[in-house]
Amino acid sequence: MILTGPAIAAAIGRGEITIDPYEPSRISPNAYDWRLGSTLRACDGDLDAAAPTDFTETTIPPAGFVLQPGVLYLGVTHERTGSERFAQLLNGDRTTGSLGIWVHVSAPLGHQGHAIRWTLEIQAAKPARVYPGMTFGKLVFIAAHGTADSYQHQAAKYAATDGIDISRLYEEITGGRP
Repeated sequence: MILTGPAIAAAIGRGEITIDPYEPSRISPNAYDWRLGSTLRACDGDLDAAAPTDFTETTIPPAGFVLQPGVLYLGVTHERTGSERFAQLLNGDRTTGSLGIWVHVSAPLGHQGHAIRWTLEIQAAKPARVYPGMTFGKLVFIAAHGTADSYQHQAAKYAATDGIDISRLYEEITGGRP
């Protein structure tokens, strides 16, 4: 079951959902409108699942940054979100999609207990200028059924993230050696 906007606001008021920074005006009928953070990592070389990803990190200036086609960008949400009670789904929205920007290519699920600034996988169909703090997508909260098992209590490889994370698949492939 997806929470409505008023249910999200009520859950925030009860401390069951954390959004930091939180702006009540960003609640929509069934979601919270999240924003792009100020940092991008460009991964423009070949990618290898058995090796850490090389990247160039850029701070998005107030005048914006032009995303280039053919480049994988890893970004980060402006907001840190989490809930021990609700799972989360992070999505792009029509406004960014209309610009030819794929906001979050995979991994949209935020498990219960996973309180993070989300790593974003961003690609552009055409050159597109983005700005720090611009609305970039929607975050949906979902009521979970069954016994809760907090992500923070698991030995999950991304449990402690608070920014942009490169793929850690190489740890699985190489036994933890970069």
